[in-house]
Amino acid sequence: MKRFASVAIVCVLVAGLGDPARADDNEAKAVIDKAIMAMGGEGKLSRIKAFAAKGKGTVFFDGKDISFTFELKSQGIGQYRSAWQGEVDGNKFEGLTVLDGDKGSKKLDEDTKKLEGDELANEKRIAYIDVVPILMLPLKGKDFKVASAADEKVGDKTAATVLVTGPDGKDFTMSFDKETGLPIRLKGKLMDDQGKEITQDTTFEDYKDFDGVKVSTKFQTKRDGEQFVEVEGMDFKVLDKLDPDTFAEPK
Repeated sequence: MKRFASVAIVCVLVAGLGDPARADDNEAKAVIDKAIMAMGGEGKLSRIKAFAAKGKGTVFFDGKDISFTFELKSQGIGQYRSAWQGEVDGNKFEGLTVLDGDKGSKKLDEDTKKLEGDELANEKRIAYIDVVPILMLPLKGKDFKVASAADEKVGDKTAATVLVTGPDGKDFTMSFDKETGLPIRLKGKLMDDQGKEITQDTTFEDYKDFDGVKVSTKFQTKRDGEQFVEVEGMDFKVLDKLDPDTFAEPK
């Protein structure tokens, strides 16, 4: 059950990369700028000092379709809280991951542990990849580098693809609808809860307006090519700030 609970973290949004050819950075920056405008503009996005998102979805695990609910809170890319709950075969599960700068903790059912080393680094990567497709502006900051990659097809849409190097020096790609400019795919590599490297591929749909900011409310994630998580109808709220206790070690 604890193994499943760790799998059920819902806002895992990344997938495996090939070796895309880098192009002019200015081209990549233009794609990012178009996405920012499509999502509400720099002025609106800069107002997101913090946010809260919640919803429900399905995780596909061990041949079962299991419903869960989740709540995600973030303040920038360094403070992050992800909580989830569900039930399988009559057994309830719940989990919580909290990050505050270089400190982190994870609670699965009644077990709590501090995150350290590679495990902490992996959770920090999950956090910034969860948050970046919503905030977008961090991609223009010093912590991220962007370069163009080859266009690709995402469903029936032609997408401009950007190769992103994160603050940990690891790459992922984001693809943007050439017509609307909105993010429609994110791919990269992570470690699973067993310490095995996995590839994940998430597609974004159903953008809705929340206080002038467009956010994807439906997304699907594949893990190593297999269906993993679906979320539909996510709610989103822009916040000025969050209580510091939001990111405290779970009791």
